[in-house]
Amino acid sequence: MAEYLVNSTDARTFTVLANATVLGTLKYAEWFSFESVLTLTDGTSLRIEPKGFWGTTVEVKDQTAVVLSFNMHWNGNIVLKSRLGGTNKAFVVQNRGVLKNDFVLVDKEGHELLTIRPTLKWNKANYDYTVTSTEIFETLEVKNILLLVAIHCTNYYMSMMLASAMIATM
Repeated sequence: MAEYLVNSTDARTFTVLANATVLGTLKYAEWFSFESVLTLTDGTSLRIEPKGFWGTTVEVKDQTAVVLSFNMHWNGNIVLKSRLGGTNKAFVVQNRGVLKNDFVLVDKEGHELLTIRPTLKWNKANYDYTVTSTEIFETLEVKNILLLVAIHCTNYYMSMMLASAMIATM
């Protein structure tokens, strides 16, 4: 098991740290946008962008090739289809419940890989995250990319819920 900290410097930039070492960043093009760039310290850079008119499917691209895609299902789960590392894999980001604001990343077999705990920063109106991994997650070759994508999915989920709440109060 390992623990990661994800610090937001503003509403658009998130930095992943493990033992005070930067592993990568997630930077959104604009506030309240799903378009972003994921950059690892080894120089890997991936674009994250919505696809289609409604933008309900989000793709992660390495240059022009789609290496991962995800979309939110009617039950609130975000299903990830990955081609990272040359193999097809599926993952799900789930909210643990209404009273718990924790999220989990699980694999196709139902094994929990990550627990993501958002902490609201009231002074900046954005979130930091504490992420706890399992031993299974730590063996994944593409774990740093998957970690940043899981943070993006968590932001996506929280943005969708905020937008739904705002529409419901109108």
